[in-house]
Amino acid sequence: MFWIAAARAVGLVVTGILGAKPPLQAVHELDLTRYLGTWYAVASIPTTFERNCTRGTTATYTLLPNGQIDVFNVCYSADGRRIEARAQAWVPDPKAPANLKVSFVNFLGLRFFPADYWVIDLAPDYTYAVVGYPIRNYGWILPRTPTLPQEVLAGIQQRLAAQHYDWSRFRMIDPTTHVQP
Repeated sequence: MFWIAAARAVGLVVTGILGAKPPLQAVHELDLTRYLGTWYAVASIPTTFERNCTRGTTATYTLLPNGQIDVFNVCYSADGRRIEARAQAWVPDPKAPANLKVSFVNFLGLRFFPADYWVIDLAPDYTYAVVGYPIRNYGWILPRTPTLPQEVLAGIQQRLAAQHYDWSRFRMIDPTTHVQP
């Protein structure tokens, strides 16, 4: 009996330390045709390859003949240098259209190291989307315009908190594409 109680106590401590969270929830429906086009990143928990992106970040999605999505990301560094990245995204399960995979690694026409790309919040009119990653170490707030009204951003922050995202990890992104003199 002592060992069972000790194991439960250790389990509670570990769960408290690790901060176990419920699974991230993607939106139930996503119309890929409406999702195509250009989005502006106004805030993100950046990935390693985005660490030099400080302004003018966009993602443009285009449907390919094979049904996959061409992903073309552009951003600018603090010194004004343009940084580009291209990838392909796809929906592995048509029953979960907002749970996409994306791969930036192309070798001989094959895609390697796909990452989760989940649309976790979406305006009914597709004026903004929020993309998350299941363990919440990445995230992007993507409106269709370079800026987002403060009240809309506040609502997104609340919904991110409900999904157990830590807002303090998000970095606001300057919408301009040039360095101010």
